[in-house]
Amino acid sequence: MSEALQTLEGWYALNDFRAIDWTAWKSLSKQERNRAEDELYSLLGQYQDVEDKKQGSTAFYSIVGQKADFMFMHLRETLEELNELETAFNKSLFASVTIPTFSYVSIVELGSYMAKPGTDPMEDPDIIARLKPILPKARHVCFYPMNKRREGNDNWYMLSTEERRTFMRAHGMIGRTYAGKIKQIIAGSIGLDDWEWGVTLFAEDALQFKKIVHEMRFDETSARFGEFGEFYVGNLLSRDKMEAMLKL
Repeated sequence: MSEALQTLEGWYALNDFRAIDWTAWKSLSKQERNRAEDELYSLLGQYQDVEDKKQGSTAFYSIVGQKADFMFMHLRETLEELNELETAFNKSLFASVTIPTFSYVSIVELGSYMAKPGTDPMEDPDIIARLKPILPKARHVCFYPMNKRREGNDNWYMLSTEERRTFMRAHGMIGRTYAGKIKQIIAGSIGLDDWEWGVTLFAEDALQFKKIVHEMRFDETSARFGEFGEFYVGNLLSRDKMEAMLKL
């Protein structure tokens, strides 16, 4: 049996994708639409309060294409808190005119090799900042789930620890060339959702998503072992932009 890689875990993550039922939205009276928006902005204010206290973080993005209209990404200390967030939103009037299209549950993780020898990683401010991050509010977002392949000679989980480290070291070299262009949140989801990881990328230039994924496809780690789910891309939503989206 190959040695299992030990991981460090931080905040739980929920990527919550919704579509707007425009027929239902148009059927509301102007007063109802105003109330629905007020409830939404009140919830966004609550999310910001939590973030200001560094007890979690939330990002709010529109989604381009037919897969969804918008996405919340929430980070919280516990699964219970994520459940409460979801339930509170579902009770709102605005939620009644939305349709859930996709969601993903995971937990922010790092490989234990990131810890300095002889130290407690949970006492390291740099490690904590990566495990419990404040989500970037970059102009664009890209989310996708992924697996490591388990087929024939390309079974990631049958490789030795040293082989996996060698592959990931080379893979990581590509990622480092995008420092300052892309911020990524890697969240583990084995036992939590249908894929093994959920990856969320943030960038000021959406073209960088294409660049990094394209380049990594040629890296042996992805070429042999990478399997990817659907990609969701979008734009940062401010209150002004949300008001413009909902205006009839």
